[in-house]
Amino acid sequence: MAERPGRKPRKPHSAQVVRTERLTPHMQRVVLGGDGLAGFAADTCTDHYVKLLFGPAGVTYPEPFDPERIRAEFPREHWPVTRTYTVRSWNPEHRELALDFVVHGDEGLAGPWACRVQPGETVHFMGPGGAYAPDTDADWHLLAGDESALPAIARALESLPGGAKVFAFIEVSGPEEVQKIDSDVEVVWLHRGERPVGEALVAAVRALEFPEGRVHAFVHGEASFVKELRAMLRVERQIPREDLSISGYWRLGHNEDGWQASKRDWNARIEAEQEGGGPVAA
Repeated sequence: MAERPGRKPRKPHSAQVVRTERLTPHMQRVVLGGDGLAGFAADTCTDHYVKLLFGPAGVTYPEPFDPERIRAEFPREHWPVTRTYTVRSWNPEHRELALDFVVHGDEGLAGPWACRVQPGETVHFMGPGGAYAPDTDADWHLLAGDESALPAIARALESLPGGAKVFAFIEVSGPEEVQKIDSDVEVVWLHRGERPVGEALVAAVRALEFPEGRVHAFVHGEASFVKELRAMLRVERQIPREDLSISGYWRLGHNEDGWQASKRDWNARIEAEQEGGGPVAA
């Protein structure tokens, strides 16, 4: 039997911070640019994402930055960790990549970094990945998510032609988190207040009177409400799997490392239980 070829190492991109901007009290934008983006492209999916690479404090890596070399030569505790963020916009002419970060004070890794990073600093990342863009052949579109899905939803709305039938629901903490989106779609902004994440979003989607015809749906955000909406769309509404882009971007009580380690099994279990009509485990 012929041996399988080895995994081809992925080459990271390197970029420099061009500018930062506080969009709302809890959303920070970081714009990246530079010659390191010459081979980058993010223009086929509206949910394109990149994986930023953060090294531990005090650790310096040799140049050029090479994750494979780092893994071979550095102890595991010195390896960079990844944080995944949706591409809010990509301007190939100016080679500018905008990423939006949800910020909760000093909580987490990427949010505080986005608030303190300065123009000129170098950033390393992998990607882009992505799998969704609104199908213009669909009769209508459903877009629903929390803050973590806001950049992808906004980009999808801005890509749709004028007059498209779209129902868009975005849950944020309060009215101060509402953003301007360059689209003629009237977004339903849901203010969470003290309610659990996703409660208002689930209620709004359940209350929607679904139009006739084929829907193409995008539902992303905290895993628990995504699970509930998936059950509604797949089991109750019988929407075909191929017409759904639906997955948890994050999960309460888990950082990205923990969530990514368990996400595949979580999604597989939920899909098996919902497709089989059995009880859904928490």
